[in-house]
Amino acid sequence: MDQANIVIIGGGVVGCAIARACAMRWSDVFLLEALPKLGMGTSSRNSGVIHSGIYYPPGSLKARHCLRGNQLTYEFCAAHGVPHRHTGKLVVASSPLELPELTALMENGRANGVEGLRIIDRATIHDREPHVEGYQALDVPSTGIVASEDLVKAYARVAVDHGAHIVTQAKVERLGASLGGIRVVSAAGEIETRCLVNSAGLFSDEVAAMLGSKMARN
Repeated sequence: MDQANIVIIGGGVVGCAIARACAMRWSDVFLLEALPKLGMGTSSRNSGVIHSGIYYPPGSLKARHCLRGNQLTYEFCAAHGVPHRHTGKLVVASSPLELPELTALMENGRANGVEGLRIIDRATIHDREPHVEGYQALDVPSTGIVASEDLVKAYARVAVDHGAHIVTQAKVERLGASLGGIRVVSAAGEIETRCLVNSAGLFSDEVAAMLGSKMARN
């Protein structure tokens, strides 16, 4: 049976990013993906937005990590040739009645540390995007878009370059305790690991249940 320091279950964008970070610090890192290719699930079935962090409660982990992740994503994409666009976005108020909500959203974003937020008028909206009709809008310059499947592949490529082993068509079937840590039985074989990372996305509760978690699925 193969031995590993770290086994990551799930080859989406989070799993591949974790594999990249782990491989840069430790050896014997394995990533197991159930499907034939990486990122075939939700990681490549989304709009690819690089979020700014304007919506989360100030002081929350989501706010802090979103703000830092925004910067790091742009840096990673630029360094590794991942297609992306720093587009910015407009949150539009269609009437004066919606202005208090727009102002509150701007204040929330500023409290989170999002830079460059401003309220713009109808004429500026039209100059920016002629097909949008609004009373005023919140301009959020740090928002962008990324080719999500390319991002997954880039994280995986860097992970492999640092020695990680990525195995597809390796659906995990059983997990159990062993003398050396955790025994992982997958469609690709068995491996024993000192550390197991559950990054199985929509199926993370099923993976957790293999080790006795009673977490309910909504």
